[in-house]
Amino acid sequence: MSPRLRRNLARTIPFAIIWVVTGWVFLAVEMAAMGGVDPTLPTAIRLDWSIFIFATIAVAFVGLLIGTLEMVVLAGLFSQHSFAKKIIYKFLFYLAVMFIITAITFPIAASMETGLSLLDSQVWKRFEEFVFSITFASTMLQMGFSLILCLIYSGISENLGHSVLSNFFTGKYHSPKEEERVFMFLDMKDSTTAAEKLGHIRYFDLLKDYYADLSDSIIDYEGEVYQYIGDEIVISWSLQKGISKNNCVHCFFSMKADLQKRASYYEDKYGFIPAFKAGLHFGHVTTGEIGALKKEIIFTGDILNTTARIQGLCNQYDSDLLMSAELYERLSLTGNFIIHPLGKAELKGKSELVELVSVSRVEG
Repeated sequence: MSPRLRRNLARTIPFAIIWVVTGWVFLAVEMAAMGGVDPTLPTAIRLDWSIFIFATIAVAFVGLLIGTLEMVVLAGLFSQHSFAKKIIYKFLFYLAVMFIITAITFPIAASMETGLSLLDSQVWKRFEEFVFSITFASTMLQMGFSLILCLIYSGISENLGHSVLSNFFTGKYHSPKEEERVFMFLDMKDSTTAAEKLGHIRYFDLLKDYYADLSDSIIDYEGEVYQYIGDEIVISWSLQKGISKNNCVHCFFSMKADLQKRASYYEDKYGFIPAFKAGLHFGHVTTGEIGALKKEIIFTGDILNTTARIQGLCNQYDSDLLMSAELYERLSLTGNFIIHPLGKAELKGKSELVELVSVSRVEG
């Protein structure tokens, strides 16, 4: 299973959970309030285990469908709209989808409950009566509530990042933990010149496009965006994920290739083709939740300062990618990678020298 597929599954499964749990809650409340289903009601479907299981599967499917649409199809469709408009447009769109799904699933359930053919006129008469009943209004209320919860989850996940949100929910870092992680500090070249030339608004648009174009490679090579700091991105991996299949290095060159593919777009729109340089290193960090007015999951440790200093030496060594020799020894960079040992270098603010390696790659 590819990293992208795993990520999409991890992001869509919570939608199914939200729909199933809210469906069960609404069902329990409704059954308790009504004392069960009145079989004399023309819109009622008697609940048995087969109907309950079918309904649960159908609701889970709806959640997965909403999650897929939200994360894969609609992710960029409303990105230019304000948060309020985005919620309204999505809500109306999903309500239409929900009605269509109800028009499919209710007749199937009615057919199962009565034993009649799905094409039988009595089945569709019950569906017509259902649409104009209080039961339908209750169903749409349930769907609307589930949908609102999903949109809230989606918005929080989009702003915090799915992995950060998952860690908050599970309490993984409620108590600080020590980890070994790989960090990449990636900085745009000539960003000051670009900002002066473009002005604040157009430069901000440039950064949005730039970050978006780097995202696919970060996903494909299992990286996590730790921070956006102006025109700098800090990307992190657990040690195992970072060194597995040389993910941290392949991510760098994949991002570089993605920007090169879009060079004409940047030239036409901004008159500036962004490029970047990066530093890579690994080590121990303490990871945990911090903050009183606003919670964040942060990494602390000397490794972050060291990686930032390594990235700061890229211009001095005329290299787009520098890494510590310590990390290089953990990798297996063969084939079209070109390795240039640089010896020990003095990093600003550090007493110990760090041995560096410059990495480039022959394309093609």
